Amino acid sequence: MTTSGSLPHDPVHAAPPPTRRLTQAALREAVGHLDASLERMFGYHMGWWGERGDPCPEAAEGKALRPTLAFLGAEAADVPTATAEPGAVAVELIHNSTLIHDDMMDGDTVRRNRPAVWQVFGSGPAILLGDGLHACAVATLLRRGGRHGPDAVRLLSGMLMRLVRGQARDLALARRPWQGPETVAIAEYRAMAADKTASLLGCATAIGAQLGGASPTTLRTLVQAGEHLGLAFQFVDDLLGVWGPPRATGKQTSTDLARGQKTLPLLTAVGSGTDDGARLAAMLERGLPDPDAMAHAAELAERAGARAATERAARHHLTLARRAFTSLAPPPEARDAFDELATTVIGRAALAADPPGEPEGGAR
Repeated sequence: MTTSGSLPHDPVHAAPPPTRRLTQAALREAVGHLDASLERMFGYHMGWWGERGDPCPEAAEGKALRPTLAFLGAEAADVPTATAEPGAVAVELIHNSTLIHDDMMDGDTVRRNRPAVWQVFGSGPAILLGDGLHACAVATLLRRGGRHGPDAVRLLSGMLMRLVRGQARDLALARRPWQGPETVAIAEYRAMAADKTASLLGCATAIGAQLGGASPTTLRTLVQAGEHLGLAFQFVDDLLGVWGPPRATGKQTSTDLARGQKTLPLLTAVGSGTDDGARLAAMLERGLPDPDAMAHAAELAERAGARAATERAARHHLTLARRAFTSLAPPPEARDAFDELATTVIGRAALAADPPGEPEGGAR
């Protein structure tokens, strides 16, 4: 969803500096106590090898958003990279645990441009893998986190409670109608996105600093920076869910539209009070049976002002994220790296400019 469906696809394509790179070796060490079959499934999910264990030499290491945030938050709090690494490992494991379970809940068959884990190995093993990654994340913090490891586990656990609450709300919102008194309010959607998506990025930004014993004030500020970045990330992902090509999302075409998912641009359009918004609501209520209907729905949403409004919301939260991170007076390199991440998040919105139905870049 994109929070009204699968969790967002990572936007970071340029590898971070070696000091901020979470290596395959660190992740493999963390999952090394799982059953060998589950470890092989995890490697497939990460793109390290194929379903039979054959290596994928083009697989990249250490480019994930959440581990990079863990290292950047630690730098802002003057915490050594080595101290922050268990936190980076933990948030990456939790993130991938949620992706694996989320794909099954949504019925998504594609993840990262190839069949999802549950499609290849079955639902039962995929559920076990997601649970195992959760256990490995906690074990990593307790085994390698030093004297502040239990504090990091509490931070992670609090985030997970919010994430699960957000997921439950997301499922509930999906059952609500597009028209009438039970229509989902934008404020409800924002609250759900804050729990389901932004909470993990907030935790990621603070967990490395937590392991280094940073002050409560510093940790709160880092959580705020990460959560604002997470909301911007979600809103851009929502744009891609309506207007973005598959190459930007790594998922099937127009999954948000096909499923009638509640996302910020669609809720903004149907609540706009415009004729286009009313027509879109009626279409979504009936369902969109084919690509032509989805293309028309995307056009109506844009004419209702939804794309522009969603882009403004994303930029607003990016500004707040930068402001919070910069308030800690981080080293210039860390400040610039955080700013680059923020720019990359917004840059993904440009991918949504490809019109539906066009080949190469716009193929849906």
